[in-house]
Amino acid sequence: MADEATQELSVTPDAVAGGTTQVSDEVVEKIAVAAARSVPGVAELGGDVARFFNAVLDRVGLDQVGDARRGCSAHVTDGGAVVNLVLVISAGHPVPQVTDAVRVAVTAAVEAYGLRADEINIRVDDVALDAPA
Repeated sequence: MADEATQELSVTPDAVAGGTTQVSDEVVEKIAVAAARSVPGVAELGGDVARFFNAVLDRVGLDQVGDARRGCSAHVTDGGAVVNLVLVISAGHPVPQVTDAVRVAVTAAVEAYGLRADEINIRVDDVALDAPA
């Protein structure tokens, strides 16, 4: 056994196993919501019904349920994402400036995860006349 030579195996990129990576719609929704919330002038996300149910959940102590994706839907196809957001804008913030900033932030966030941002559609559902709770 003393005569046995140790053979060293090199690992090259050719030796890496193939496969596919898929990013779920839900992951993109969470990324988009976090990015949108970071924009000044965005008071909340979600339409009237979603905000109503969230207020009820807040009162019964389940205030974090559904918050990560509320106000957003996304669809990922062939490495591209279409994101739909429903926003509540803070009073005094111009809608075009806020929505442009949201598009920039969401696009950057989605692309940071290796996807293309094909569309960022925004519907402004309400204006918050006072500061969010």
